[in-house]
Amino acid sequence: MNAMNFELDQATAVLARTPAVLDVWLRDLPDGWTDCDEGPDTFRPFDVVGHLIHGEHTDWIPRLERILQDGERRAFEPFDRLGQKESSRGKTLDALLDEFARLREVSLLRLRSLEIDEIKLALRGRHPAFGPVTARELLATWVVHDLGHIAQIARVMSKRYSSDVGPWRAYLPVLTRK
Repeated sequence: MNAMNFELDQATAVLARTPAVLDVWLRDLPDGWTDCDEGPDTFRPFDVVGHLIHGEHTDWIPRLERILQDGERRAFEPFDRLGQKESSRGKTLDALLDEFARLREVSLLRLRSLEIDEIKLALRGRHPAFGPVTARELLATWVVHDLGHIAQIARVMSKRYSSDVGPWRAYLPVLTRK
């Protein structure tokens, strides 16, 4: 596998589809599917959508802009991976899906306006835990983050029927992998 696979147009193709994938998949599902989790301190599908919204506000574009403006001089603000808890409280999943779609569209418009090229992709910022990181790494992580949460939702929803599948469990690694 090539170490430098990242291509911005291919990355944005995935990023642009994430809200639609989640919308088609989760909208109007019974709560039993969207409120299931893997135990204490784990995310329900509802929480994942809130988490993605929180990232639109505080992570991807703000950090990219920090790299472009400040380089390594100023570290990113630490990301609160549970920051969605308060902002999602009292909202419906449908409202969160609508908000996520709107925010992702704004983020991608902002990304296009930054005219990211190979020179900008190589610029470095400073992560509070990892130290130096590049814009390319940040943007690649954004894509993998989306895909990871899509996989997480599938895993969590699958586990709802974990005890109902009987002996087929042996052929369903989605039920046994973390």
